[in-house]
Amino acid sequence: MTDVLAIEKLHKSYRLGNQVIRALDGVSLSVARGKLAAIMGASGSGKSTLLHMAGGLDLPDSGAVKIEDRELTRMSDRQRTLFRRQRMGIIFQAYNLLPTLTAEENVAVPLLIDGLSSSRIQSRVAEMIRLVHLEHRTGHRPQAMSGGEQQRVAIARALLNDPALILADEPTGNIDSISAVEVWELLRRLAHEMGKTVLMVTHEAAAASYADRVYVLKDGQIVGTIEGMEPGDAALVATRYTELAR
Repeated sequence: MTDVLAIEKLHKSYRLGNQVIRALDGVSLSVARGKLAAIMGASGSGKSTLLHMAGGLDLPDSGAVKIEDRELTRMSDRQRTLFRRQRMGIIFQAYNLLPTLTAEENVAVPLLIDGLSSSRIQSRVAEMIRLVHLEHRTGHRPQAMSGGEQQRVAIARALLNDPALILADEPTGNIDSISAVEVWELLRRLAHEMGKTVLMVTHEAAAASYADRVYVLKDGQIVGTIEGMEPGDAALVATRYTELAR
């Protein structure tokens, strides 16, 4: 099975006054095509830093990040920006929707930037809206939608360019439990049924249970992995996480 994402021996430190904070300390992981992986860790464990590295939003002090065998760390800023727009989809906790635009218009933003024809944009946007089951919300603005619906708009937008890699940063941190399950099931379906590669950062055992593999991060290091759970088996994930992160 082909690894779409390969992270190799990442190191990253930050200086805070006279103190050096080691955010990542030799992290390596990989995610194959058609798999959903989760990074789970406490606040300050380095998981957000790791996700930023995976998306080329920040660069490591050493190590490599490869997506489809393209090494982000060897690209220029402009090349990384273009590659991210063409081959990645990023889902944020805060949705990042434009409040004056409808759901349909928010989804269309990436293709408008690329200057595609209106007919092609309309067709692709409609396809993504159907995928996340929001046909009844196309004309609604964010303030008229629930948190779960807004996040599904954000997911549709992230999928618009048919990305190789989807990065999800605490994607259900701002929504209710029922909507959260819908988002976790959708991310799992994108991986298993559509062949997408998904990397999700979370601190929730329930969210991590939907992953094929969970990487447990502590003090900037991978201290173990969790596999073999059924979706929704939060108790198993929580127990294994506690054992690994102690």
